[in-house]
Amino acid sequence: MSDDATIALVTGANKGIGRAVAGQLARLGMTVVVGARDPEKGAEAVAEINAAGGTAHPIGLDVTDQRGVNAAAEQIAERFGRLDVLVNNAGISGDLGAQAPGSAHLDELRAVFETNLFGVVTVTEAMLPLLRRSPAARIVNVSSGTSSMTWTTDATHYLSRLPGALAYPVSKTALNMLTVQYAKALSGDGILVNAIAPGACDTDFTKSVAGQLSRTAEDGAAIVVRLATLGRECPTGGFFDDNGRLPW
Repeated sequence: MSDDATIALVTGANKGIGRAVAGQLARLGMTVVVGARDPEKGAEAVAEINAAGGTAHPIGLDVTDQRGVNAAAEQIAERFGRLDVLVNNAGISGDLGAQAPGSAHLDELRAVFETNLFGVVTVTEAMLPLLRRSPAARIVNVSSGTSSMTWTTDATHYLSRLPGALAYPVSKTALNMLTVQYAKALSGDGILVNAIAPGACDTDFTKSVAGQLSRTAEDGAAIVVRLATLGRECPTGGFFDDNGRLPW
């Protein structure tokens, strides 16, 4: 590995948008660490990326496992010495039926928040020492359009007509605020932190909610990659999709 190679970690990178992000970053010449709960699936994704001419390495990573996340940080430190890009992509929708107001299951809500919010904190905190060793580190948090309180309270927007859910969209709204707080805290280190909405893509994650969709995982990954490769003059603490800044 060249000392000049950009080192990127993508969580939940064995399939869907995370896999597409990992592939696109590798095509840009980055060395990509593919985080996956399932080691076999992670290894398969790495083999595909490397076969296409990229450079990728697998790492076992369950964002809800503090010890496992710490171990992953140690492995990255030993092998690469630093981290330049962190993409917090791992997320779950949970059982939407168990999130309905009036009949919500608290265990289900806690499980969704454990991955979508606390998992991001766990990984980011563990990787911060490595990110601070980078001359221009970038953190991208994969949020959702469903997190926008502006859209979900606008009667003309389709998101306002979706059934109420107490876990997934709420966890992503909290993730947006988390993004702002990290952006404020890390601006002095030159670390840019932003959240993105990839749109409803044709992946296993979204099919369970929306059925067949024309937007691909590659489409959804593009905005992640754009923010992961921002120059120094670019914004931090924002929420973006393909068309630019989104309303909170």
